[in-house]
Amino acid sequence: MFKPLIALDWGTTRARAFLISEDGRVLQRRLADRGIQSVAAGGYPAAFEALAGELRRAAPDAAIVLAGMVGSRNGWVEAPYVACPASPGDIAAAGITVDLAADTRATILPGLSCDDGAFDVMRGEETLIVGLGLDDGLACLPGTHSKWAEIRGGRITRFASFMTGEIYGLLRNQSILARLAEEPVADDAGRGAERGRAAARGPAGLLNAAFAARTEVLAGRMRPGEVGPFLSSLLVAQEIAGAEALFGRAHRVHLVADGALAESYGAALAAAGLETTIATPEAAFVAGVRRLASGLSR
Repeated sequence: MFKPLIALDWGTTRARAFLISEDGRVLQRRLADRGIQSVAAGGYPAAFEALAGELRRAAPDAAIVLAGMVGSRNGWVEAPYVACPASPGDIAAAGITVDLAADTRATILPGLSCDDGAFDVMRGEETLIVGLGLDDGLACLPGTHSKWAEIRGGRITRFASFMTGEIYGLLRNQSILARLAEEPVADDAGRGAERGRAAARGPAGLLNAAFAARTEVLAGRMRPGEVGPFLSSLLVAQEIAGAEALFGRAHRVHLVADGALAESYGAALAAAGLETTIATPEAAFVAGVRRLASGLSR
């Protein structure tokens, strides 16, 4: 049985707060640059008040659930990782209760760990994966550190992280490749993306292909505005190939993204011959946190 819910997706640099009705509608939302790195020790109750105090006053009887890096060792209280394979019930059962005030309690959700040859962790993404409601499937959550997760029998069985967004930032902005790069104009984005996907199919691998972002410009065969899109598409294509090597060839990928990420990953997945189903991060989070919150009440 669902009840009103105040849910925070509390990350490292930003926090999103939602007031969610019994039937799953988002009644109010707040977004602030008040991630855990800006909260001093002992300051979480005050930070919650600044982020979501208005929501709590609007719904004083709502359950309160916190997800993301707030449960890390650098956050409020460390909620130990739940080892894969993990069901939504396993995740909910490992929640940690904290006091916001004398008469107000909240639950911090744990992250997940996976030891499938290499140890890996996630915090926050598991809530979005739960929100997809999959019995079986493969989910992709793009970002600074993209996550790919396999779901079998309603459980997250294993996952893998890819440093795609972070490596893109380093190559585009801080490497020698940045010296010739310019912002895209005209059809630079489309041309660069097409070149990047083609380069990813080359035999020499990522390190060789990435250098073409410099040499092709020097040769006059690539415009400076194509460099960023080239690198982005090259890295995303390599990520997709890596996920396929780990999880096998999937017929469909469930993509959790919006905006430019949804567009770029959707195009890359289509170029790889994969069908996609797209959910926005907000929709997946709301559905996932509601499902986990219902498990907390049982």
